[in-house]
Amino acid sequence: MIGRDLLGIEDLERGEIELILETAERMKEVGRREVKKVPTLRGRTIVNLFFEPSTRTRTSFEIAGKRLSADVVNFSTSGSSLKKAESILDTAKTLDAMDPDAVVVRHQVAGVPKQIADALDAPVINAGDGAHEHPTQALLDLLTVWEEKERVDGLTVTIVGDILHSRVARSNIYGFLKMGAEVRLAAPPPMIPPGVEALGVKSYTSLREAIDGADVVMVLRIQKERLEGAFFPSIREYAATFGLDRAKLRYAKDDAIVMHPGPVNRGVELAHDLADHRPSVILDQVRNGVALRMAVLYLLAGRAPKDGEPAEEER
Repeated sequence: MIGRDLLGIEDLERGEIELILETAERMKEVGRREVKKVPTLRGRTIVNLFFEPSTRTRTSFEIAGKRLSADVVNFSTSGSSLKKAESILDTAKTLDAMDPDAVVVRHQVAGVPKQIADALDAPVINAGDGAHEHPTQALLDLLTVWEEKERVDGLTVTIVGDILHSRVARSNIYGFLKMGAEVRLAAPPPMIPPGVEALGVKSYTSLREAIDGADVVMVLRIQKERLEGAFFPSIREYAATFGLDRAKLRYAKDDAIVMHPGPVNRGVELAHDLADHRPSVILDQVRNGVALRMAVLYLLAGRAPKDGEPAEEER
């Protein structure tokens, strides 16, 4: 996968997903060391190009690059020539002329990472674009389920919330289906994309029906600033109908786990005690995010060994 772009889960084969997850499993060992660093990407330069606010994704990509000994540059739009009306593509080409080894892009408009990837020689990693995809989030979610359940094949995964606008939902739908899981969606009718069943998922407007017998319940953030009124009458009504608490969760399997990509609107989509205690694996998702993004950087920005030369990880 060296030199390839990672723009979406839709573009990956199952074998490639498994390779990334297996590599992330090995990377987790680095985080348990006293000195959390390996020389795998020493001499490589990673540029984090974030046009949209982020805590978990940006920080974990930065930590991931540094743990692999790469030089990490965090690009700030507030202090850049974008404030002087420079186009995004011109900014990207300027950065590309500085010979980075990978560029991580997050943007509020769908398709921008693809435009940048078409203009750059360096591999581009999509860290979330509009309502399109968020591939590394889905991969870390798959990793978390894989560790908790020791498989993904045959599991029932229910995704609850604003499916229509969620890039996380889209990437997870592609990822879990490719790995052999059954995927269910639960949301008020206006928040379910028309024709989504064509992807191979089942959609429900009843939370109870959607989580009946589920192995995994993934809850999405409600974007209160732009959804209330247009998609449901009130936050209180949404919380009562689709907010997950222990009473509703009892319809899932006894060993079901609860996931959330964060940040959490406590008391809205997820009850306080579920956010903080088992069966929630939210902090495991955050922890796995570093190892997963280490794996992605290693696989895309690494250097292929010459004939007879040991791989970096063997040195």
